[in-house]
Amino acid sequence: MKRVFLVVLDSVGIGELPDAKDYNDEGSHTLYAASKSEHFSMPNMEKLGLFHIDGVRDRFQKMKPAETFDGSIARLAEKSKGKDTTTGHWEIAGIISNRPFPTYPNGFPKEVISTFEQKTGRKTLCNLPYSGTEVILKYGREHIETGALIVYTSADSVFQIAAHEDVVPVKELYRYCEIAREILQGEHGVGRVIARPFVGTYPNFTRTANRHDYSLAPGLTMLDQMVDAGLEVLSVGKIYDIFAGKGITDMVKTENNEDGIEKLIERMYRDFTGLCFVNLVDFDMLYGHRNNIDGYAKALSYFDSQLPRITNALRDEDILIITADHGCDPSTPSTDHSREYVPMVAHGKMIKKSNNLGTRDSFADIAATILEYFDVKQQVAGVSFLKDIIHG
Repeated sequence: MKRVFLVVLDSVGIGELPDAKDYNDEGSHTLYAASKSEHFSMPNMEKLGLFHIDGVRDRFQKMKPAETFDGSIARLAEKSKGKDTTTGHWEIAGIISNRPFPTYPNGFPKEVISTFEQKTGRKTLCNLPYSGTEVILKYGREHIETGALIVYTSADSVFQIAAHEDVVPVKELYRYCEIAREILQGEHGVGRVIARPFVGTYPNFTRTANRHDYSLAPGLTMLDQMVDAGLEVLSVGKIYDIFAGKGITDMVKTENNEDGIEKLIERMYRDFTGLCFVNLVDFDMLYGHRNNIDGYAKALSYFDSQLPRITNALRDEDILIITADHGCDPSTPSTDHSREYVPMVAHGKMIKKSNNLGTRDSFADIAATILEYFDVKQQVAGVSFLKDIIHG
């Protein structure tokens, strides 16, 4: 019974890409930034080889990691144009995006907002790039008084709608997001429309776990190929939303990283043949975007503390792959994603130890590798490294 557990540590980049200057991300290194905190501790990832990866070892020279380690490792470059969640995950699944999704540093054009207001029957507030917590603090009271929807964006390709759950019920907010998703196609086809419900009273508003993402539907991915081949694809966290439900046979949402790890481990004790695809979003959402170095370090350390529970649950034919989708350096002035390499750490009873594959050209190599492992003829981008990491 073959199984692959693919875990995305959302935004845990490992150093600027050669074109980082084109994205104003020179000098970014998310993992190293988090390591500056006294709360940073990742001995279990160290044992798997994280600190031997190109671009990581030179930054962590003082650690002097052991010469041997228990996994196969690589540094992956992003071939797609962009540095957002959707682009990164789609590339992991075998899609190279040659055009970045549109962004709106000055807000969405009048024709988009007026169409949205007409179709929803509600006015809008803000329509500017904003921090999610700051936008509800500034516009929350007016929203409650008028019923107008708080529409905002960020440096990412997103159309976000914030609304108080007592003013706009969650199901109604989701319907408004579906309307926005229908509007935002073609020229204005943002990567994601995101529902951002909140509760509380001014100034103590709190965003809830009822967030929901509405992504553009991707083209053919490894997920589609696996389902077409009769394999199972289990999604944990926002994977289902990122792929608009395509190529997924079982899904579960999560409240936070802790919940995501527990749901991952639950699925490791299930009998299935195929892929379990997991996103742990707190690194990015709670800490990277808020430039919270200590919080980022604590989240990494918590994941590391739970890693033995994950590796101990692996069966003989299981492969664990840990990676990321972009960076979000919490130490830079920017609160946006950063254009970075990402790690690839593979582990399992069949996986070679102390095996460094160097730097590879694309996140899509993960897709190619997984498809080869399940003997599915590859129809997506990427070059498999399966034979380089498996014994025999």
